[in-house]
Amino acid sequence: MERAIRHGIWFITVVVIMLLTFARAVPARAAAPAADDGARVMGESMVAPRTLDLTVGSPAIDGVQKVRLLLPRGWSKSAHRTWPVLWLLHGGADDYTAWTKNTDVADLARDSGVIVVMPNGGRCGDYTDWWNYGNGGSPQWETFHMTDLRQILERGYRAGKARAIAGNSMGGLGAIEYAARFPGMFRAAAVFSGYLDTLHGHVAGDSSPGIGPAMVCPFTDWRRVWGDPDAQAAIWHAHNPFDLVARLRGVELYVAAGNGTAGPLGGVPFTDPVERLAGEEAHDFVGLLDAERIAVTSHFYVGQHSWPYWQRELHAVFPLLMDRLG
Repeated sequence: MERAIRHGIWFITVVVIMLLTFARAVPARAAAPAADDGARVMGESMVAPRTLDLTVGSPAIDGVQKVRLLLPRGWSKSAHRTWPVLWLLHGGADDYTAWTKNTDVADLARDSGVIVVMPNGGRCGDYTDWWNYGNGGSPQWETFHMTDLRQILERGYRAGKARAIAGNSMGGLGAIEYAARFPGMFRAAAVFSGYLDTLHGHVAGDSSPGIGPAMVCPFTDWRRVWGDPDAQAAIWHAHNPFDLVARLRGVELYVAAGNGTAGPLGGVPFTDPVERLAGEEAHDFVGLLDAERIAVTSHFYVGQHSWPYWQRELHAVFPLLMDRLG
């Protein structure tokens, strides 16, 4: 009996030593990078060369959201350096795959030395924390992007503090909103066919916002997004680019839009009403910037609300963005 006990103790001792040795030999898996509010990466998937998709859980957004990253040459999580960041925001009918699906941004950015961040922004999410009839809560797109995702990228994916932002259509609204509402966050902002006056055509006493966002996202309940445009006018003005012009001083700006008619890159054989409106608002927005003596590069062209024109504009502004990030 005593001999059996000794053998048992010996066996347990050997097992414990082996387990401790193995634990020292295999490094512990690093915890997923998290934001201050607990938002964290739930999964990663390398879907193409240098193209990393993240699944992010955040209290700001019910459930999880996807984010696509284009990674620069030499990037690694363990690098002893950071990389500049270009945010690309999609339009109302798209998602985080839009820019890589519809443009050659992966090739364009291959040798740029920047991390390109393409987050999901919801269908007609408008890159804002929704008012929800005064109740707040999800979706909080601005919080998800500018706080949660930014912190995650800086803490776990070697994102640096040099940032630029660009977007098409609703993403153009988001690019200007974020650049204006977070002074010093972005060195440059580019808008392609964005709707820049969210109160365009609004008539006092009418609960609809007007023809601007209603034309782009016709089935959205705008009382959920920013409330009634009269009763909650302060919220609307706090997110309307036309009211935020003075906050853009010091940001390198690029504004481009077409006139709605078919151009050299194709289009429908009639005037595109969405692009025509975007062009009108872009002209007026540039006029406001000029009145404030805020520098802006603008490009107004014959063309419509479609990806061939937005890819061309991305190529046109890319050197300017890279120069500001350098």
